[in-house]
Amino acid sequence: MDKLVEKAWHVALKARENAHAPYSHFKVGAALKLKGMDEIIPGCNVENASFGATVCAERTAIQCSVANHGKTDFEFIVVVTDTDPATQPCALCLQVMSEFAHPDMPVYLANLKGVQSSITFKELLPNPFNHFEPNE
Repeated sequence: MDKLVEKAWHVALKARENAHAPYSHFKVGAALKLKGMDEIIPGCNVENASFGATVCAERTAIQCSVANHGKTDFEFIVVVTDTDPATQPCALCLQVMSEFAHPDMPVYLANLKGVQSSITFKELLPNPFNHFEPNE
């Protein structure tokens, strides 16, 4: 495994430990690598009694990325769960990623044992809803 992906897996694994999942008990960690930067941005899921207010680990990492660096391109993301096979991002997370991810961006699916597989963003979300301005 690529050393940078392995480092990101460790970041996501640690972030997963901080997940607030008292309702589902399904802890998720994510680690986002931005193009041209050394920093790996962690995220974890944060549930809420009002389930609609729950935020997934992937979106937490994306929101932290934007808050700290503005809009920037993603190099890859690692998502860690305790499932076998590893769980892929939900549709809402994929849609949010579509604002930043290029179609060939790797999404690494991992569990507590390590990275289990890699899939491109476009394989997970081949037809994202994209914003467009009328009369363009």
